[in-house]
Amino acid sequence: MAARPRAAIVTYEERRDLTYPEGHPFRPERAFMLMDILAREGVLGESWLREVLAIPASYDELARFHTPGYLSLLEEASRGRMSLEMLEVGLGSADCPVFSGLHELAALAAGGTLLGARMLDKAEADVVFNPIGGFHHAGKAFAEGFCYVNDVVLACLYLADQGRKVACVDLDVHHGNGTEDALIDDARVLKTSMHESGRTLYPGGGFETRIGAGAARGLNINVPLPAGSDDDAFLRAFRGVIMPVLGAYGPDVVVLEIGMDVLAGDPLGHLRLTNNATAEAATLVRGLGKPVLVLGGGGYHPHNTARGWAVAFMSMCGVDTEDAYAGLVGGVFLGDCGRRGGLRDMRVYASGEERAAIDAEVERVIAFHQATTFPIHGISSNAG
Repeated sequence: MAARPRAAIVTYEERRDLTYPEGHPFRPERAFMLMDILAREGVLGESWLREVLAIPASYDELARFHTPGYLSLLEEASRGRMSLEMLEVGLGSADCPVFSGLHELAALAAGGTLLGARMLDKAEADVVFNPIGGFHHAGKAFAEGFCYVNDVVLACLYLADQGRKVACVDLDVHHGNGTEDALIDDARVLKTSMHESGRTLYPGGGFETRIGAGAARGLNINVPLPAGSDDDAFLRAFRGVIMPVLGAYGPDVVVLEIGMDVLAGDPLGHLRLTNNATAEAATLVRGLGKPVLVLGGGGYHPHNTARGWAVAFMSMCGVDTEDAYAGLVGGVFLGDCGRRGGLRDMRVYASGEERAAIDAEVERVIAFHQATTFPIHGISSNAG
């Protein structure tokens, strides 16, 4: 058996009280469900896995990207105050409500991500997973899409500032617009995002034609997927575009967002992936042999999300999550996209005219990158 990576998982046991208001789709409690699964599977307590307690990001750390005025408004909002100025920066909307502990939760999530980045930079771990990280919609001075502080950007900037060659791989169902906008001109960071097309889902962008400019031309790679895409379509695009670019770029470290809102049955997305695909993609990234900072991102069916994270994280760490029913079509559904017998989802497939339309769109996007971004990276169009 191959040696396990030195892995760590960021925990929030002392702050279970910090959560979004009742009824909000984003539930940080998913992280505790994940820990329960890992405990049940016998992973917690293994010598190769450390549990590290999240530490809130400091003001200076947050201000590496966010403006002082915006951070001040976050602190006021966390004390229950409301103002017109807050509304102008997205605070107090249905997506980004104002609630007690808002700033503490945002700072803690960002601090957990930065803790992981520091551990990787200091070679204290090979894989670090912050399940409450991945707030990729937040901007420099505004909240958006459930996101108040962009920890993805903070981690990428921190690692780049240390002289690291950074690759950001975003596999959330929603395009990481905040991350892209922040880093679009930064030639120190490769930005890649696979997501449902902006034609059918918020935030409405993330099209393949935005590839960066100047010194960063070719360092912004979007792979929009049509609604209904399944594991086959996702993995064809991932192997056909993302992996060749990552291989050519040769990062020192990877920041990987594995949003489980890509899964079939998620209430906010329209893809039909199973956790087999997300685990395979995460394992391929880990196969580059570089340190990986894993962030949870979205996922609005809590149980499916926690289970998908567990499968991806365990797979990256070389833990077998297969069972006797893996790969079968059919079986007993349990009211979500899971099935009786293990952590792995039953595979689902598009067919007929829908299959043909999905395949045509995926091939179109792959062909665009083969013709446009591959030459920038010196990649043969036959790669992948």
